[in-house]
Amino acid sequence: MDLITDWSRIRRHFNKSFSSNFHVSVASVDADNNPTVTPIGSLFLNDDQAGFYFEKFPSKLPKHSRTNPNICLLAVNSSRWFWLKALFKGSFADNPAIKLYGSLGDRRKATEKEIRRLNRRMKMTNGLQGNTYLWKSMEFVREVKFNKAEKINLGKMTKHL
Repeated sequence: MDLITDWSRIRRHFNKSFSSNFHVSVASVDADNNPTVTPIGSLFLNDDQAGFYFEKFPSKLPKHSRTNPNICLLAVNSSRWFWLKALFKGSFADNPAIKLYGSLGDRRKATEKEIRRLNRRMKMTNGLQGNTYLWKSMEFVREVKFNKAEKINLGKMTKHL
């Protein structure tokens, strides 16, 4: 999978995955080389093989970025209908999962445009108590730059993709 030529397809996949999971998994490594995975519910991919996430709750990712900024993101389309159709047909119509490799950048104040993107994504849950707790008062983002994309291989089910 080519990061540049397949970028629009990758972005669509991450959007579909988010709609079925409400998060992506971010793997990082601490100063002692121990791996850890952090769920992020506020990742956004931009047009330029980069993205950002709102950094309100993550505590390990910022710490790990000081010694090793490299990360791997995993987005899985967990839609039951998507999987049932694939299981019935014997193949997936689209990639069930994609990994993105990259590095964490700087933490900075979120722009108005970034806050609008978050609010648009979370609009469906606006007014709910959990929405207020989780996604209101998001002030800071962490930039992410990607250097490699990898589709997940599930044998015959994904061979044609």
